[in-house]
Amino acid sequence: PQLPHGHMPLPSFWKVVEDSLQQSGAQLRAFCQAFETVTPSPGTQALTPAEERKVLSLVSKHGPDKLYQVTSNISGSRDLDLTLLRGQIVALLQNADTKGNTSRWLVDAGGPRGFVPAAKLRPY
Repeated sequence: PQLPHGHMPLPSFWKVVEDSLQQSGAQLRAFCQAFETVTPSPGTQALTPAEERKVLSLVSKHGPDKLYQVTSNISGSRDLDLTLLRGQIVALLQNADTKGNTSRWLVDAGGPRGFVPAAKLRPY
């Protein structure tokens, strides 16, 4: 099969290839920028100075490997449940509740301690 640009001299052919690659690259960058603007990733949410201090105190008390970020708002319905906002940082105290249920974790929210659904936490 004959290539559409097969009849061109080589330098012109490479110029066409380079131009289309640059155009595709520019389109990809524009798409990525638009995507990041529309969907800010929870991992890049800026912490307020108060939240930063809380995170530092949680790290010093529990260590960095115990920190988790809340992935969506949690409204505690039972006794000892915490109500937390998406993006908040908590420290894991125990990966089960008092009855051994591993879908509810005991966390330190930088003051209040209580249970949250494990599914709404991800390592920070």
